[in-house]
Formats: sequence, structure tokens, C-alpha cells
Amino acid sequence: MKIVVNLDVMMAKRKMSLNELAERTGMTNVNLSILKNQKAKGVRFETLALICNVLECQPGDILEMVN
Repeated sequence: MKIVVNLDVMMAKRKMSLNELAERTGMTNVNLSILKNQKAKGVRFETLALICNVLECQPGDILEMVN
């Protein structure tokens, strides 16, 4: 099983660019890009909560487990 990060999907639903998300979360474009492009090995709950707060979504909207 693999966990997929659907950050790009939620950003598209909210019509938000990576730059805007970075600005509103205080995170760098590079770190968000790593997460968005499935390159991250892990994510802190604090980071996930911050992203969900800005995108007005739940963690399950961003993270998905697939076979």
C-alpha cells in the first residue's frame, strides 16, 4: 500500500497557486513542491494541519491510501 498526496487536486479545487499557498502557510515553495510531487518521505501533523486550515479541508482530502 502507498500513501498518495493529492495536494494539487485540493489546490485546483480552491483555485490556489503554489505561490499563494506558500505565502499563506509561511512554508517555502520548495517544501510544498516536494510534498505536491510525491517526493516527501513524511509530513508533520503540524504542517498538514496548517495546509488544511488554509485550504479549508480535512487531512483525508489531501492524503489517500492506494494499493
